[in-house]
Amino acid sequence: MNNNYYAVLMAGGVGSRFWPISTSSYPKQFHDMLGTGDTLIQKTFKRLNKFVPAENILILTNERYNDLVLEQLPMVKQKQVVLEPAMRNTAPCILYAALKIQKENPNAVMIVAPSDHWIEDEEAFAKDVKTCFDKCEKEEVLCTLGIKPSFPNTGFGYIEFEKGSSVALKKVSQFREKPDYETAKDFLNQGNFLWNAGIFMWGANTIVNAFKKYQPEQFKLFESGISSYNTSEEQSFINENYEKAADISIDYAILEQSKSIYVLPATFDWNDLGTWGSLYDKLDKDQNNNAVVNAQVLSEDAQGNMIRSSKGKVVVVDGLNDYIIVDKEEVLLIYPKSKEQDIKKVLGKVKDKFGAHYG
Repeated sequence: MNNNYYAVLMAGGVGSRFWPISTSSYPKQFHDMLGTGDTLIQKTFKRLNKFVPAENILILTNERYNDLVLEQLPMVKQKQVVLEPAMRNTAPCILYAALKIQKENPNAVMIVAPSDHWIEDEEAFAKDVKTCFDKCEKEEVLCTLGIKPSFPNTGFGYIEFEKGSSVALKKVSQFREKPDYETAKDFLNQGNFLWNAGIFMWGANTIVNAFKKYQPEQFKLFESGISSYNTSEEQSFINENYEKAADISIDYAILEQSKSIYVLPATFDWNDLGTWGSLYDKLDKDQNNNAVVNAQVLSEDAQGNMIRSSKGKVVVVDGLNDYIIVDKEEVLLIYPKSKEQDIKKVLGKVKDKFGAHYG
């Protein structure tokens, strides 16, 4: 295994569209959403650990999830858990992690990956990442994996690459915001657009230099603590300074400004598992096309439902089609799949009416 390979596993999100299973105190990455016996963060760690040494995988998360990380990933040491004392989007935490890695190993190449995605062909994933790593070791470039769009999705950002390229890694023309439906259809017709999966690869030196160039204030803030990184003084510096960081995404901070970005169209199936509907799409279905996690289901005239309960609970469903049915201790959600994007709003109403502890 290559000791210059590093990974930053992003595990700080709340995943509120998976409410009531995912809550701010116990988000979706710490749940076995697929019913496989592994939580999403455990599956992601194992996937990365096939080509990145376990001790070179950093878990980037909010300080409130520290104990959950250590409980679910017992092979991880405390020093590998990079804790954000404040919510500040993706750019500050990526810079912070990159400086830690650069200090430990100036020759490091690193992947930044979400902790809650579904990837079926893990060998193809590893091969694609290594292809990007090879380029990042030879050149001062930023790389990303793009997903070939299967339909005009308006929920993803898109990556436009230069047309006519015959090489595997394609030069990125620009990153595009989440489009409306007609624009998304146009993207697919043009043929040189990919979904942005939020999976990035670069040399530690390269990304640090990019921050130095495009986000000098952010760089200056985190660079001032370099002597404390990977020592007992680190957390004290971060607690005092992290909240001073600008609240900005890596896309806006670096990717939309850099002229040296390449995208590799992924050779593996991918799903961002962002909603109950996306989970439904990836699960096996019963004879009535219901996707079931944990429950024992008796269904009559009920089709196309996403059903989840505690292990072994008997769930009887009659006359419901295309619904999300989630039973979790003190909350029961019965909600149309067609309105799944509104679950965040519903959660807000539940907290307002019944108390914040439900979210």
